[in-house]
This record gives sequence, structure tokens and C-alpha cells, in this order.
Amino acid sequence: MSPKDPSAFYLAQPEPNQSCFLALRQLLLNFHHEISECTKYGMPCFCLRQKAWCYLWHDKKTQQPYLLLVDGQQLNHPLLERGNRARMKIFNINPTEDLPVDSLAQILNEALAVRNR
Repeated sequence: MSPKDPSAFYLAQPEPNQSCFLALRQLLLNFHHEISECTKYGMPCFCLRQKAWCYLWHDKKTQQPYLLLVDGQQLNHPLLERGNRARMKIFNINPTEDLPVDSLAQILNEALAVRNR
């Protein structure tokens, strides 16, 4: 696998993160027909119309997965965290629980609406 192959990231993750990331990947790729996947900065990147839209990554200390939203500063969902980021916000995900599909759908719909403005 090449460094640009997103599959390498998923295969390198320990469980339960691997299953969580793979489920998130499928959810994102099925969310909208104009979403594609690549690797940027060593992370899986999901692009909307060839422009970075969100990333999957994990916390350095806890290893807990999260969804990083590029246009986070324009999103107002209460479950998003800004931290010390100027532009992006994250949505933390517990890999030992079912994906919060409803919350993810709300956040992704809001992020899509921001890009469609």
C-alpha cells in the first residue's frame, strides 16, 4: 500500500478503534455522492468536491477517535469542541459504544449546508 492509500491507516489501528474508524468511513462515504477519500497529513481525509471537508483521527493521549471538521468555526452543534483550534472543531467518539448516528447526521448536514452556501 502506498502512503496515499487510506486503507493503510485503518489497518494499522488497534481494536476497538479500527472498527469504529471503518464504520465512520462507511458512513462518510455513503453520506453524499460528492464525498471522496484520500490521505492528507497521514490522516484519512474526506473531500467534498475535491476540497478537504473532514478528517478522521485520534487523541494523542487517550487514543479516542474523533471527527475533525474543516469548517468547524461555522458550525454550532453543542457536541462539537473547538479546543485551541482557530478554524476546525472535533466530534469525539467513544469506540466502545454504538456510533451516535443521529448526532453525526446533524453535524454532517450542517457541515454540508455550510459548504453549499
